[in-house]
Amino acid sequence: MTRRDFLRTSSSALALAAAASYVPTTFAAEKTRRIGLVGCGWYGKSSLFRALQVAPFEVVSLCDVDARMLEEAAGMVAERQPSKKKPRTYRDFRDMLKEKDLDVVMVSTPDHWHAVPSIAAMQAGADVYVEKPVSVDVIEGAAMVAAARKYNRVVQVNTQRRSTPHLIEARDRILREGKLGRIGHIEICCYWGMGRAGNPPDVAVPPHLDYDLWTGPAPMRPFNQRTHPRGWRAFMEYGNGIVGDMCIHMLDMVRWLLDLGWPTSVSSTGGIYIEKDSNANTTDTQTAVFDYPEFQVVWKHRTWGDMPDPDYPWAATIYGDKGTLKASVFKYEFFPRGQKEAAAKADAVLEFDRYPEDRTEKDLERHVASAMRGHWRNFLSAVEQRAKPVADVEEAFISSAACILANISQHLGGRTLRYDPATRTVPGDAEATALLKRPYRAPWTHPDPDKV
Repeated sequence: MTRRDFLRTSSSALALAAAASYVPTTFAAEKTRRIGLVGCGWYGKSSLFRALQVAPFEVVSLCDVDARMLEEAAGMVAERQPSKKKPRTYRDFRDMLKEKDLDVVMVSTPDHWHAVPSIAAMQAGADVYVEKPVSVDVIEGAAMVAAARKYNRVVQVNTQRRSTPHLIEARDRILREGKLGRIGHIEICCYWGMGRAGNPPDVAVPPHLDYDLWTGPAPMRPFNQRTHPRGWRAFMEYGNGIVGDMCIHMLDMVRWLLDLGWPTSVSSTGGIYIEKDSNANTTDTQTAVFDYPEFQVVWKHRTWGDMPDPDYPWAATIYGDKGTLKASVFKYEFFPRGQKEAAAKADAVLEFDRYPEDRTEKDLERHVASAMRGHWRNFLSAVEQRAKPVADVEEAFISSAACILANISQHLGGRTLRYDPATRTVPGDAEATALLKRPYRAPWTHPDPDKV
């Protein structure tokens, strides 16, 4: 079956596919699963509290290198979970995993700490729910996939666009019914500032933070006012810039909507063109091209200036010969060719009636809460069936690695890269191949996909 045939599947099959995106909130044996969280910051708590809303979990362990953040999270969890028990707390994830008493481990650390704890959790016998991107380099991601398969672990990556109700509707009502016609071009973008501007000073490490362990395998930088908490994405040492943070979501969304695999090639250009007084070393302007046989997916980000479309500052626009689909985390709209008014549209689903605590929870992205709940339900269904979830680690690896390849291309002056997942190389390009694996700071050892 070709991709175009797939998009025209019958409505009855579509209904079954849509139903598969959700599972009941009551699970087979109502088993209480023991869960531990590594990384107790913003998104770690947001994700964990959505899990507590949909299934019987007991949060038995919390881990963070920030003692103040760890203690605060332990109190919040005790208030939220049914048992009212305060979880055990750990500074080092290795000590937490030694207990070997966890069914599920969440990894919600900065990006440079995704791979090692996730693989260790799989080796300890736990299923894993990890934030995106799966890794900071391509070989890390390949090792995570290899570990999931070797240890038969269910690994869900929090690329939750795949569980977003209004985007599922757009997939089923617009794309799978063929309303766009033949698709010829896709644009994805982010025009938010992303907190990149500014030049805060280096300061002393706060006493409640183990900065050596926070840094882990990454290069050791002087501690900066923006490093922790939540400002670390300004530095390429800990992630992959705006492409690794925001493009991965939109690219993964497009891949899921259109059933796409690996791009045939990736190229990217950009740099720091305007915000030169910032101490951030990520690009403020970048374009990346992901080539597929029938079209290109083109990413653009810019942290300065006006937005081309203020209604869709972080979004995908899918162009077909019969119409255009605009999709974001907030809404979607379908415009038949030649029409200025949307023929179909939907907004993000809010569920305040069922989950009133969403209204007041600190820092919660309320428009994303329903998607995270759907993602957890899908994960738990996969755990029961020992099946691949909707955002299986291999799917997220493809999206993450494509974004990492874009950054490598930009670093190498924009040359086109063709990655071979079978050999884990960029054939004919030794320089690019060498950049697929970042050096690790001692004593940490880079995971090997063949030896996990």
